[in-house]
Amino acid sequence: MKQSEPLGLAERVKGAVLWRSGSQIVAQLITWTSTFVVIRLLDPQDYGLFAMTQVVLMFLSLMNGYGFTAALIRDESIDRQKIAQVFGMLILLNGGLAIAQLAIAPLAAAYFRQPIIADMLRVQALLFVFTPFIALPNALLSREIDFRRQAKVDLFASVCSAATALLCALAGYGVWTLVVAPLVLFGVRALVLTIVGRSLVWPSFRFAGAGTMLRYGGTMVAVQFFWFLQSQSDVFIGGRLIDPHQLGLYTTALFLTTILSAKFVPPLNDVAFAAYSKMQHDPGAMTSAFLKTVRMIMLIALPFYFGLAATAEPTVLAVLGPKWSQTIPLVRLLAFAMPFMTLQILFAPATNALGHPRIALRVAVWGAALLPLSFLVGIQFGTWGMAIAWLVAFPVLTAITAALSLPRIGVCASALGRAIAPGLLASAGMALPVLMLASALPPLPPAARLAILVPLGAASYAALLLLFARPLVREVLQLARKSPVAAAGA
Repeated sequence: MKQSEPLGLAERVKGAVLWRSGSQIVAQLITWTSTFVVIRLLDPQDYGLFAMTQVVLMFLSLMNGYGFTAALIRDESIDRQKIAQVFGMLILLNGGLAIAQLAIAPLAAAYFRQPIIADMLRVQALLFVFTPFIALPNALLSREIDFRRQAKVDLFASVCSAATALLCALAGYGVWTLVVAPLVLFGVRALVLTIVGRSLVWPSFRFAGAGTMLRYGGTMVAVQFFWFLQSQSDVFIGGRLIDPHQLGLYTTALFLTTILSAKFVPPLNDVAFAAYSKMQHDPGAMTSAFLKTVRMIMLIALPFYFGLAATAEPTVLAVLGPKWSQTIPLVRLLAFAMPFMTLQILFAPATNALGHPRIALRVAVWGAALLPLSFLVGIQFGTWGMAIAWLVAFPVLTAITAALSLPRIGVCASALGRAIAPGLLASAGMALPVLMLASALPPLPPAARLAILVPLGAASYAALLLLFARPLVREVLQLARKSPVAAAGA
C-alpha cells in the first residue's frame, strides 16, 4: 500500500498537469483571439478606464475568502461541517464586498477624475455574488487533484466570455465590453462548477472549531493585501497622474508581456500546490518536485520572453495594430523583467504547502515596499519610467524571495541556478541570430517578419538545447511519453 500511494499521486498529478495546462492553452487561444480582435476595435482610453476599476476590484478581492479554500485543499481531512463553514464565510465576505464596492464607486470616480468609473464599478460588484459558487467547488476538486472537470468548465466559460466580448465590441459598446465579458465568465463558471462539483451545501454561519482555518486564511489575506500593493500600485499611481490613453498603452504592454506569467503559470501553480501538499512530509520528493517545476517552466518561459523582446516591433504591429505602436519600447523593457516575475511566483506554492505561509507574507511585504517606491520614482518619466521600475525592482524581489524560501524547501542556490541555466543560456543564444536577421530583412509587413523570425528563433533554441543540454531534452521527452507509473519511478 505504501508503494501504491505515490504512484497514484504521480498519476493524478500528471493528469492534472495535462488537463490544466492543455485546457489552459486551448482556453487562452480562444480568449487571445477574441482579446486581440477586441483590442483592435477598442481604444487605449477604454483599457485605461478599465485598469482604473481593476484597482478597486483587486483590492476588495483580497478579502474574497480564497485563503480559506486553500486551507480546505491543504488539510489532511475535512468533513461536511468544515465545507459548510467555508461556504458560509465565502457568502458573508463576498456579500459584504459587493456592498462595499457600491459605496466606494463614487469615491474612486472622484480620485481618478473619471465619472464613468462609478457606473462600471457598480456593475462589476456582481462578480462578488458569483465568487462563492466558484471558489468552493474549485477547492474541493483541487483537493482531489481533479482538474479535468475544472478544465472543461473553464474552457466552456472562456468560449462564452470570448463570444460576448466580440459581440459587444462589434456592437460598439466600447469600454462596457471589458465589463460585461468577465461577468459572463464568472457567471458561467459559478453555475457549471457548482453543478459538476456537486458542491452546493447549506452554508453554516457558526464558526466554532474553525480557528486553524481562520488563522491560515487570515495569513493568506494578508499576503494578498501586500501583493495588491505591489501589483496594482502602478495603475493607482499612474491613473492619477497620466491620462487614460497613456495608461491604456502601458497596461496593454503589460498585458502582452505578462501573458505567460499571469495566464499559464498560476494554473500550474494550482496543481503544484495540491501536489506539494501531498508531499509535505517527504522532504526529498518535495525538493525534487520543486526543482523539476522550476526547470520545466523556465525552459518554456525564458525563450518566450527573449523572443518577445527581440520581435517586439512586428509582434505589436501584427497582433495589436498600428495604433498601439507606442507600446513597442514598453514591451521590450517589460519582457526582460518578466523572467524574474515568473521565477518569483513559483516559490509560494511550495512554502505554503509546507505550512509556512508567513514566508509568502514576508515576501509580499518586501514587494509592497519595493514596487510602489519604484513606480513613484518611475512615473516622473512617464510610462517608460514605470516599465523601467519593473526591471529594477523585480530582480531584487526575486533574490529576497529565494533567500527566504530556499532553506525551507531544502534547495540550495546553486541547485536553483542549475535548474534555470539551460533555458537561460539557450534563450540568450537564440535571441542573437533573431536580432541579426531582423536588422538584415528588407521592409516587410509585420506578419511576414514574424513568419520568418519566429521559426528561426524556435529552431535556434531547439538546436542549442540539443547541443548543450541533451539530457534535459531527453527528460522532457520522457515526461511527455512516460506512463504515470514510469514517471513516478524516475
